[in-house]
Amino acid sequence: MSVGSEMHTAGPEVEGPNGAVMTPDRQSLLLTELVGFMTKDTPSVQHVLDLTTPHLRDIAGLTAATVFELDSETGMMTVSARVGEPGRRDQMVAGKVFRTPAGGKPVVNGEQMAIRLRIGGQTVGVLLLTGTALDELQLDTIATMSLHFATTLQGLAAEKQRQFVAHSSATIRELFEHGMSADNVETAAELLARSCATAFRTEHAAMHLIDGEGRIRYVHGVGFPDEVHRALSTNLLGKRAAESPVWCNSAEKGEPMLVSDAGTAKVRSGGLTQTIGFRSFIAMPLLSAQGPVGMVMCGDSSGTRDWTAQDRILAEQLAVEGTLIMDSARMRQAAELHMNELTQQAFHDSLTGLPNRKQLLDRAETAVEIASSTGTRVGLLLLDLNGFKQVNDTVGHHAGDVLLQLVAKRLQGVVRRPDLVARLGGDEFSVLLTGDPDEKAAIAVGERICERLREPFDIEGEPVRIGASIGVALFPDHATEFEAMMREADAYMYQAKRGGGGVRLVGS
Repeated sequence: MSVGSEMHTAGPEVEGPNGAVMTPDRQSLLLTELVGFMTKDTPSVQHVLDLTTPHLRDIAGLTAATVFELDSETGMMTVSARVGEPGRRDQMVAGKVFRTPAGGKPVVNGEQMAIRLRIGGQTVGVLLLTGTALDELQLDTIATMSLHFATTLQGLAAEKQRQFVAHSSATIRELFEHGMSADNVETAAELLARSCATAFRTEHAAMHLIDGEGRIRYVHGVGFPDEVHRALSTNLLGKRAAESPVWCNSAEKGEPMLVSDAGTAKVRSGGLTQTIGFRSFIAMPLLSAQGPVGMVMCGDSSGTRDWTAQDRILAEQLAVEGTLIMDSARMRQAAELHMNELTQQAFHDSLTGLPNRKQLLDRAETAVEIASSTGTRVGLLLLDLNGFKQVNDTVGHHAGDVLLQLVAKRLQGVVRRPDLVARLGGDEFSVLLTGDPDEKAAIAVGERICERLREPFDIEGEPVRIGASIGVALFPDHATEFEAMMREADAYMYQAKRGGGGVRLVGS
C-alpha cells in the first residue's frame, strides 16, 4: 500500500472562532500532512509523491506526476519517482523550466506544469505535474511542496554520495593493500580486474598488458567461462593495442571511456568488446610515467547501462591507482629477478651454470648433519680432467671453455638427483652423493663418470678426447668433517692422476 492511500481525502473538522466548526481547505491540509510526514520519517521521493498525489487529484485534477533528479555534473535528468502514465514529451516540458529565472514561476504548458526544485540556491530536480485544473494550485502550496521534494532529493543525493565515497574508498583501499604486496605483474593485473568488477558491480571485467612495442602480451578476464578466456588469448595476444579504437580513444585522451551502448562505439574486430560481448562498458587506460601499461575494461553483457558522473570519477581513481599498483608490481618483479640473478652468481659457476664451491660447502654441511643424526653416509667425489691442458694449448681457450660446458652436461646426465655436481674451478669438479652410499656405490658412480668422459666430444666439428681422475671419500668412514673429506678425496684424486686416471677410494 502506498503512503498516499492511507490519507483522508477531506480535512478534519476543527473548532474556529465563537465555537464554529470549520473544515481546512485541501491545500492547507496537504501542507500540514507534508510537514508531519517529513518530521517523522526519512522518506524516499516516491513516498513524498504518493503522499501528495491524493490531494493533488482533488485540488488540481492530477492525472500523472514525475519527479526528475538533476545530475549537477552532467546536467542530465533521470526519473526519481512517478505516478500515472508518462507522456512522450514529459522530459522536454520539464526541461523548459531551465529557460526561466531560477526564482521564477512554474512553467505551464497546456495541462502540464514544470516546477523547479531548489534548495540552498541549487537546483536539484524538476517536478512535472499533469492535470486538468493545475491553475487551482496556490503559489504558496507549490513553493512549500517543491521545497519538501527538493529537501528529499538533496538528502538522498547526500546519502548516495556517502555510499559512493564509502564504496569507492573501501574498494581502492583493498586494491591498494593487496596490490602493493603482489610480487609480479600478472598477479597485480588479476587483482586489478577483480577490483574493477567489484567497484562498478559489473558482470565482467578484463584487461590486457602491453610491452614496450605496444603489443599485447598478457590478457586476463573475470566472470567468463574457459572458452572465452581461450578466445581472448587467441584473438589478442601479439596484436598491437593501437589497432583498437577503444584503446586509441582512451589512451590518447588519457582518460576513461564510458560507453552506455556498445553498439554505438567503434571497436576492434575480435577485440575485448566483441569477444566478451559487452553491451556497455568502461575502459580505463593504465598510463605510467614510463609509458602505456595496458587497459582495464569492465561492463555488462546482459544489457546497456547509463554511467554516472560518479562512475567517471571512480574510473579515473581506479586508473591512477591501478597504474601505481602495476608499476609497483613491475618494480618488485624486476628487483626479485635481479636478486635471483645475484643469487645465481653467488652460488653458481658463471661458465657452466653448475653450483660453485660455496654452494657445495653449504649443501655438504647440511648433508653431513643429517647423516650424523640418522647414522647414514655421505660420499664425495673430486674429479680432475686428464688432457684438458692440451686442449687449451692446441685448440685454444675458447675450445677449453666449450669443453668444460660439455663436461658439465655429461656429469649432470650421469649423477642422479638430488646428488650435487659442482665446479670447483679450472678443470676440477666434484660430486656430492647423498642417500647413504656405500663404497661400492660411490666407486660405481666414479667409474660411470670416467666411462662417459672417455667418449669423444665434438668441438667445432672436431673430435676431442679426454679422461678423468677421481678421488672418493665417505663420511664417516674416512672423515668426520667435510673439510677433512675434501682433503682425503683430493689426495687420492692426485694418486689416480699419477696412475693414469680412473677412480681411487681413500684407503684402497
